[in-house]
Amino acid sequence: MTRAGNISLEDMSKRFGAIYTGALTDILFEMGYGAQTLPHAIKPVVKGDRIAAPAFTAEWAPYLGGGKSRAWEMLKSVPAGHALIAATNIPERASLGDLALALLKTRGCKGLVLDGGCRDIDIGTQIGMPRFCAFATPQDASHGRGEVKEWGHQITIGEVKIRTGDFIVADTDGVVIIPIEIAEEVLVRAEKLVEEETRLRDALLAGASPDELFPDH
Repeated sequence: MTRAGNISLEDMSKRFGAIYTGALTDILFEMGYGAQTLPHAIKPVVKGDRIAAPAFTAEWAPYLGGGKSRAWEMLKSVPAGHALIAATNIPERASLGDLALALLKTRGCKGLVLDGGCRDIDIGTQIGMPRFCAFATPQDASHGRGEVKEWGHQITIGEVKIRTGDFIVADTDGVVIIPIEIAEEVLVRAEKLVEEETRLRDALLAGASPDELFPDH
């Protein structure tokens, strides 16, 4: 993996993986990025799943017919160490299932984020790749409803614009997108915030008074 600033993407992924999304949204808000969370319907398929990796973007479109599917070409383009994130534009259909997950995992993909549906939930859980999506359905988008349009470009999910290379951090609370140009600063500041919040939480659990811990509030 390459570098983002002074930190390698591999180290950044590992360090972001230890930070909860609430701390990240607090820091992003302080920095003037108040809308970096994807719609709340997008949740982990398996409770406890997490993703912390640079994004690789893709987009589906309503099926127009007349051409060969580009899905496998897109899936083979996902770089190792990245997470695939897609704007599906297809209601009530699943965009990816177990065969796609199998290929992505063998190629080193770190997770999947869809603003629409996924399927083959139980088999996908056995495969073991973290997945975040809005709903599950057995009905596939390839059944005459949708197709891969393009990939590697800027997409929009909810209010959030996402580019390949931006950082995805996802946990039980939801999915946060961190623009790559500020990712290093967000990481360092969030690590300090987590350290401070852990200290305060431990003190409260030990019986400390909030009046003592937060004299200015």
